[in-house]
Amino acid sequence: MSFSQSLLFIFLLVLASAFFSLAEISLAASRRLRLRQLADEGDARASQVLHVQEQPGYYFTTVQIGVNAIAILGGIVGEGLFSPYLEALLLRWLPPASAAPLALAGSVALVTSLFVVFADLVPKRLGMAEPERVALRVVGPMQKVLLAFKPIVWLYNQCTNLVMRALGLPSQRDDRITPDDILALAEAGTQAGVIDRPEQQVIENVFELDTRAVTSAMTPRDRIAWLRLDDSDADVRAQIAAEPFSTYPVCDGELDKVLGYVDAKDLFQRVLSGRPIRLTDEGLLHKVVVVPDALSLSEVLQQFRRQHEDFALIVNEYSTVVGVVTLNDVMSTVMGELVTPEDEELIVRRDDGSWLIDGHTPMQDVQRALQLDELPSAEAYDTLAGFLMVMLRRVPRRTDSIVWSGHRFEVMDVDNYRIDQVLVTRAGAHAPPELQNQ
Repeated sequence: MSFSQSLLFIFLLVLASAFFSLAEISLAASRRLRLRQLADEGDARASQVLHVQEQPGYYFTTVQIGVNAIAILGGIVGEGLFSPYLEALLLRWLPPASAAPLALAGSVALVTSLFVVFADLVPKRLGMAEPERVALRVVGPMQKVLLAFKPIVWLYNQCTNLVMRALGLPSQRDDRITPDDILALAEAGTQAGVIDRPEQQVIENVFELDTRAVTSAMTPRDRIAWLRLDDSDADVRAQIAAEPFSTYPVCDGELDKVLGYVDAKDLFQRVLSGRPIRLTDEGLLHKVVVVPDALSLSEVLQQFRRQHEDFALIVNEYSTVVGVVTLNDVMSTVMGELVTPEDEELIVRRDDGSWLIDGHTPMQDVQRALQLDELPSAEAYDTLAGFLMVMLRRVPRRTDSIVWSGHRFEVMDVDNYRIDQVLVTRAGAHAPPELQNQ
């Protein structure tokens, strides 16, 4: 075989190897959602690629047979392709005993480089950049190649299946989309500038509804505005004026004896029509939904949907009211920064890099803001205040502080045992956990 014929043969082998590399990487990188969209639009090739992805054994066996056969042929032809020319060049400076092996090594290295660059790296980068587009173009020719090599492909594929079963490994790809996959896509979209950071936060919050306790979004007991059943018209008006809310629990003397709730709209209608407000009037009091404090926000949403209500009372295992939650509270938790006014944000990043955080802030939000991986005894609390109580093993006082995971948490303000504000600063990347009582 002449030099030009050998060179042409190498060129054809590189093209064939590039084709198999494209076929392999494009199938592996193709996104099923995009392929399913193309298939729904009527592209038959997308349906073929989807089918191959479900049963990729024969396809990849054909690719490997082609790649290895081409590599062997390339080695045979390329071994002596450039050797005579390189040897003649090296003989000007080296003796024949040294020039011959160096020329052979140079010829092999040159041919190998051609295959690595043009038959492997370039095709695979192209396949990764446009996986679906490439997969649609190569799936037809690959089906013909598979048909031509079907007997030997079947043999190799059966051997592979036996080995996979012996090792207990799956033979099919699991294409189920998990919440982690969606969150990873959202993070990638944010980094690429396709999704804004607040929108990514909304996606993360939606998936946290199953794990976030209802107590993290509730209005706590000490902040509940409630009415007594025997309150006079003047008392009700004064309470509404002092604490304007959309819903008020109505109790028999004390908060733990809840009889129902009234909607502020019903009270306003009575005021506008000039009628006195009497909470004992028929039809004014609504049945209240009572949920345990162990429920997640997702379960509370199900309760709202099932009972067609948007207000619920939260009680603990001792039947003591610990708070109330509304549909708006849950949706505000999901929407986060998109609906929270700047002056009502629970976590405020200051110019010096520190954070000022409300003690009632859910720890999931604190973890996200401070980029904390794990927390001690995370199941024992829902809020930053609970975290500090667990770490200090007592009710925190003003100026108490702890250091955890490179951050210093200092209690800035306490109101009647309630932690109002916590200042968080960086305490060094490798600071050990410690407590400080000042």
